[in-house]
Amino acid sequence: MELAYYSDYAVRLVNSEEPARNKDSLTSVDAVRDLFGPNSTAARRATDADVTRFRSVRARLRAVFEAADGGDETLAVDLLNSLLLEFPVSPQISGHDHRDEDNRPLWHMHLADHPSNATAGYAAIASMGLAFHLTEHGVERLGICEATPCRNAYLDTSTNRSRRYCSDRCATRANVAAYRARKREEADRSHSTGRTAESAQSSALNGER
Repeated sequence: MELAYYSDYAVRLVNSEEPARNKDSLTSVDAVRDLFGPNSTAARRATDADVTRFRSVRARLRAVFEAADGGDETLAVDLLNSLLLEFPVSPQISGHDHRDEDNRPLWHMHLADHPSNATAGYAAIASMGLAFHLTEHGVERLGICEATPCRNAYLDTSTNRSRRYCSDRCATRANVAAYRARKREEADRSHSTGRTAESAQSSALNGER
């Protein structure tokens, strides 16, 4: 498993809340466990207390994305470093897959956490994954969706660093809204131009009289 994979943990947690829509799916232990993904032994440690703890970590991770999206990369790094210090991990070599017929392990780096609770484990791998993504691709690759009212976090993996939305759905909605706004502006401008022409013609006629 590539270390960059763990950055998705941060995105999943941040996007469990939609502040602009007043929606929050992180309301139960089951919701906490779902964030870990399928077949995660770490999810089994989750308790009712983790709901509140997860929300606290979520707010801190969102602050990292918002700082990066706002162009304050020093703040984004400082916020992320504070999470890394509070929730450390131990890199380990893992080989649970096989690369050939001799069943030789396919070795790769794995983030092993040794937390006292489910929140600490999740926060550790989410923060480390986000740190790897940030240092590998740049702070500007952490974004907040520009589509109103969505404020979901996303990781820009485009080749030309052009991503502005969290999903194709938001991109389409934003493009449609922009198109309609242009049409309204054109209609208003046309109407205004027509009224100006009529006024000029009326003034000319009055002058002839």
